[in-house]
Amino acid sequence: MKNEFENALSDMWNKLDGWLNTFVVNLPNIILAILVFVIAILISRYVKKIAYKLANRTSLQESMKQLLSKIVAIATILIGLFLVLGILNLGKALNTILAGAGVAGLAVGLALQGALANTYSGILLSYVKQIKFGDWIETNDYEGEVVDIDLRVVTIKQIDNNLVFIPNKMVIENPIKNYSKTAQSRVILKCGVAYDSDLEHVRNLVKKTIVENFEAVEKKDDILFLYREFGDSSINFETRFWINSTSALEVAKAKTEAMIKIKAVFDKNNIEIPFPIRTLHMPKPLKIENYE
Repeated sequence: MKNEFENALSDMWNKLDGWLNTFVVNLPNIILAILVFVIAILISRYVKKIAYKLANRTSLQESMKQLLSKIVAIATILIGLFLVLGILNLGKALNTILAGAGVAGLAVGLALQGALANTYSGILLSYVKQIKFGDWIETNDYEGEVVDIDLRVVTIKQIDNNLVFIPNKMVIENPIKNYSKTAQSRVILKCGVAYDSDLEHVRNLVKKTIVENFEAVEKKDDILFLYREFGDSSINFETRFWINSTSALEVAKAKTEAMIKIKAVFDKNNIEIPFPIRTLHMPKPLKIENYE
């Protein structure tokens, strides 16, 4: 038993001695490999900055510029890694790593289908010229200003200043309304006047008020005025006009201003904006005769 233990201990020391000799022999290669890898990391940072500056000269969106610069940096590091494996005479290990990476990549791809779909959609959105930072869009029942587009989500800031993060896949697969692609936006205002109003006079007053208060409207013909229905307590109309803005906030402000001005004109001309009135009919109390 003692001899077996001594033999095992001797074999262990021999193996450690062999590893030490191998390490000493390959020490120059190890030092060179570490140096090459460090240089590759430093070069990758420099190359990333250069790639970003070159991308800035193109019309690509910010997220795509950052993505391209990161890809170039990662490619530089991978080249340095391949050189390191070659210096250390680990060609067989490289083949094993590549084979394992292929299998692992397939497994990861199946497990992360949703994330990869969002990444692919993010790349597509970076090329789509119909959406860019600062645009006011409506998609997936959300409306707001585009403040960021990355490889996972599109971030929009709503009119109430809340941020909404929409997965890129949903943006790609659903309709998008971009209010910023035109120089103007339409304001739609609905109201009602009393039944005894002069409808022709009401229409002229509304059109005149809008022309005088909004620069984008140069003449009355630019305004669409329509009587919509005979309501329960009013004759309802709708007026539409354009403003020089693509922001939903500016549209809301213009609508507010139009309401103030129209209400003031109606008050001045004794035009009533009625509200629902209900009349209650109280039945007469039953007369109870006394037959005593």
